[in-house]
Amino acid sequence: MIRILQATITDIPLIQEIAHKTWPNTYGSILSQEQLDYMLDLMYSDESLLEQFKVKPLFFLAYEDDMCLGFTSCENNYLNTKVTRLHKIYILPEAQGKGVGNALIEKVVGLAKENQSEVVSLNVNKFNKAVSFYQKIGFEIASEEDLDIGDGYLMEDYKMELKL
Repeated sequence: MIRILQATITDIPLIQEIAHKTWPNTYGSILSQEQLDYMLDLMYSDESLLEQFKVKPLFFLAYEDDMCLGFTSCENNYLNTKVTRLHKIYILPEAQGKGVGNALIEKVVGLAKENQSEVVSLNVNKFNKAVSFYQKIGFEIASEEDLDIGDGYLMEDYKMELKL
């Protein structure tokens, strides 16, 4: 059984560990090693995660027994709209296919409904195999976005939405 618990700043090392284990598997065939290293530092350094915890996003961890299998972060009232933004969701490679992603998405959707959001939105790399996972659970591609993240790197994403 998958348990979802809200993360705190004491969980930052665990979040970083999962990110560093999942990103090479998720993005290794899509991005260069240099871009992977740059983005991991940009989004998962101590300073970055501490700042994320200070602002609006909520982090949740998925556990099976005592083993953390993945995490998500989301933000209600994103940009002061009736949107819940799914910022991150990563599942350890060995835990994929066990329902962890579905459990984390259900948590985010439940929070969105509690907060009277009309939509759950996310960005996903256009070449990420997770696009089909999101489509299977009801997300639709709303637009394409190329986001400049510095150092000459772009995030080439689909913006996907799940209408509630």
